[in-house]
Amino acid sequence: MFDEISPRYDFLNHLLSFGIDHSWRRRVVKEIRRLFHEPASTIRILDVATGTGDLAMAVSTLQQASIEGIDISTKMMEIGRKKVRARGLSGKIVFREGEAENIPFEDNLFDVVMVAFGVRNFEELENGISEMKRVLKPGGVMLILEFSHPERYPMKALYSFYSSVIIPLFGKLISRHREAYTYLPDTVADFPSGEDFIAVLRKMELKEPFQIPLTGGIASLYCTEK
Repeated sequence: MFDEISPRYDFLNHLLSFGIDHSWRRRVVKEIRRLFHEPASTIRILDVATGTGDLAMAVSTLQQASIEGIDISTKMMEIGRKKVRARGLSGKIVFREGEAENIPFEDNLFDVVMVAFGVRNFEELENGISEMKRVLKPGGVMLILEFSHPERYPMKALYSFYSSVIIPLFGKLISRHREAYTYLPDTVADFPSGEDFIAVLRKMELKEPFQIPLTGGIASLYCTEK
């Protein structure tokens, strides 16, 4: 499915979020800057479910970052590689095929493991989180950017209508894929957001997980440590 929608994926993401997704990724960068203020050495970062590499490229603004992205969609990464080359970032960002539940790296390797809008697609959520934890160094940081469920009106009602009616309609028209943009709101609705997801991170024995709600709770950034 992601291979099939890859040519229009970036355009639809920015259109359907009114461009707000850029600010969500900048919040991830801000958190890494806060945690690694003036690092003494290169920060090695893994971007899980990297897709077309938007989060990897946002984080590349960090001067001492070295970023590797993995995804199961080869066509999404082909687009990501073109974007990386066009921006002169080939020496800083590398993509390789790999799945979140079987990450192709050794233990205790990365300072940061991050994922944007991909964790809800894990076939087995706890397995994916466990793998992300495995490849983190002790004291390393896990950052998870994901859609969540707004709890207050009117945002709750507006988002419910937008995600169940507008996103599938325009997603289908523009992507020309019948199921893809019905799949998105369905996975968001099923995902354990907020305190429910915090409970999953605690169960995985990650340290002091916390949530940063974004844009009225439409999305959240979850932060924790190994």
